[in-house]
Amino acid sequence: MKGYKMKVKNNYQECITNFACSIEKYFGLTPKNNTLTYIDKLLEEKKPENVVVILFDGLGSRILDRTLEEDSFLRKHKYKEITTVFPATTTAATTSMRTGLNPIEHGYLGWNVFVQPIDKVITLYLNKEKGKETEDENFLKIKNQFYSFKSIPEQIEEKNLGKGIELFPFQKIIYHGLDDMLKKIKEESEKPGKKYIYAYDDEPDHTMHEYGPDSKEVKKLIEERNVKVEKLSEELQNTMLFVIADHGHKKVKHIYLKEYPDILSTLERTTSLEQRAVSFYIKEGQEEEFKKLFNQYFGSDFNLYSKEEVIENNLFGVGEEHSLFRSSLGEFLAIAEDSDKCIIADGDIPLTSHHAGYSDDEIYIPLIIIDKTS
Repeated sequence: MKGYKMKVKNNYQECITNFACSIEKYFGLTPKNNTLTYIDKLLEEKKPENVVVILFDGLGSRILDRTLEEDSFLRKHKYKEITTVFPATTTAATTSMRTGLNPIEHGYLGWNVFVQPIDKVITLYLNKEKGKETEDENFLKIKNQFYSFKSIPEQIEEKNLGKGIELFPFQKIIYHGLDDMLKKIKEESEKPGKKYIYAYDDEPDHTMHEYGPDSKEVKKLIEERNVKVEKLSEELQNTMLFVIADHGHKKVKHIYLKEYPDILSTLERTTSLEQRAVSFYIKEGQEEEFKKLFNQYFGSDFNLYSKEEVIENNLFGVGEEHSLFRSSLGEFLAIAEDSDKCIIADGDIPLTSHHAGYSDDEIYIPLIIIDKTS
């Protein structure tokens, strides 16, 4: 909208989706997106009985490098940094990690997504209308039709290609805290047979949201994970251990839309997707007015793109479009790049630090490889 082509910083040939596709390939599944050839080669050469992926929510590559010393365990084993998907947020990225699909394919485009069949903005992971406290019954009725998928571990099990194991603090195989998660990884890895173990840790993201990515509270969590992953690695055998993140973080300041009634008067409904990647639905005939006002107030902090530009530039990746993809985009998408701003609308929760914008701190994630096959 500023007269130049959208700069898509996510590399959909080398992002978290492609890493997941390499795991699919190793276990005999057929990936829908391209794989990472260097991961394929490593797995085929080493042929580990156990492939273990630990995803630390929010542990972006640039934050990792700022926090830990160069000779720390995790930094020494960082093979390289890759990008996450767009937007750089848990909903989109962990779904890509679990499925090998890009957001355009799986439809989990952000924390809050407009669901056209029920005409509501839904917090997908919570099954709730944005800002509401209880699950939305109308969404629950259609969720399986539009937002269900089989994870890579589930597909491995279904096709008898090995054992597929998912560790979460809130679903599947439940664990309680970091130590319990690492203990369960070790226990599962010692069982016979070829297996894929995917473990998700909601830190340091949870603490970053409250205190910021460079806080002493977060530093302590990252240092703890560095020490304990090293200890775990010493106890693993015939295992290829990967450590990755879904996105990074940026400390933010807030713009409250309620303070801009002229902008609000052009909106059809509350905002969706994310606070640093904001989707706007505009009342018919108000598109030019919205665009003028938005750039007047927020043009120095956000780049504003039309729905058509988003689609043409494959911002959400490549692949077969999810059936609700286009209706989930809105008429305009505003993206914060180097700016530290968030846009807060009805139902949003202001946080100290956030993600989903286009800064390097948010989109680059570490690909850490620890070879315990010999």
